[in-house]
Amino acid sequence: MRIYLVIMDETPEAAKALRFASRRAMKTGGNVHILALVPQQGFAAFGGVQATIEQEARDRAEVVANAAAGNIFAESGKMPLISVKVGRSDELIREYLGEHPEIAALVLGAAQNGAPGPLVTHFASHAGDLPCPVYIVPGSFTNEDIDRLA
Repeated sequence: MRIYLVIMDETPEAAKALRFASRRAMKTGGNVHILALVPQQGFAAFGGVQATIEQEARDRAEVVANAAAGNIFAESGKMPLISVKVGRSDELIREYLGEHPEIAALVLGAAQNGAPGPLVTHFASHAGDLPCPVYIVPGSFTNEDIDRLA
C-alpha cells in the first residue's frame, strides 16, 4: 500500500499538499500519514512558561491535523494516521521517514509567491539522500489543477 506523508500546518501550501496526497492515495488504494510539527521553544529560563507555550502549540497542531484527517475520512472513508512531534522540522521528518519505511512519498506544498518555503527548500536540496521521492505541489495550483493531476 502506498503511504503519502504530508506535513500539516495552517498554511495554504499544506492544504494543497494534503489535497494532492489524499487524491493520490484514493487513486492508488493507499493512505495518508499526517505529521504536525511543533517548534521547540528556546527560552529555558522560564521552564513553566516554555512548557505551557509548547503544550498550546501542540494542542493547536492536533486540532489542525484532526480537522484535516476528518476531511480525508469524509472523502475517502479512510482515516489517516496522525502524529504530532515537537522539535526541529527537518530532523523530525527524517526521523519519521526512518521509522516508517512504508512511506512512498513526502508531499510538500510550495508557497505561491517568493521563496517556496523552508521545508521545500531543505528537502529539495537534500532529496538525494531520502528514502522516498519528494512531491512538491506548486503554490499556484488550484483545487481543480490538483484533482486533474493527482
